[in-house]
Amino acid sequence: MSKTMIWWGGQYPDLEAMTRGGEGSMNGWLGIEFLSCGDDWIKARMPVNERTRQPFGRLHGGASVAFAETVGSVAAGWCVDRTRFVGVGMEINANHVRPARDGFVYALAKAEALGRTTQVWTVRIEDEEERLVCLSRFTVAVIPLERK
Repeated sequence: MSKTMIWWGGQYPDLEAMTRGGEGSMNGWLGIEFLSCGDDWIKARMPVNERTRQPFGRLHGGASVAFAETVGSVAAGWCVDRTRFVGVGMEINANHVRPARDGFVYALAKAEALGRTTQVWTVRIEDEEERLVCLSRFTVAVIPLERK
């Protein structure tokens, strides 16, 4: 992927709108907030708390996957004409590398391939000390909005 701007219309996404868009859904329930972006990446955070921990006090692997898919899906949607298309999850994998027990985890999503009908994203989730917690690859199908 080149270092050119990937965002639709050549404008950076509205991070507050990305965060607000998750209200009333899993994104909001998990506490996901979009923080920053660059030409070909986006960064978000999610708290490690009673909503995202498994019974043994560690970040739940499913919460990490939901976080990765959320960040990748939302980012994918801002790479297409959102009045005509939407990005939906097609496939995701995740390697859970180390536990996180509290604070926040941060996801950095980078576009690897942006095709007309398919996108591939790498999502790196790190703890507050920048240690790798989870590494995910996420494939998105770009479909017409009326099919969502």
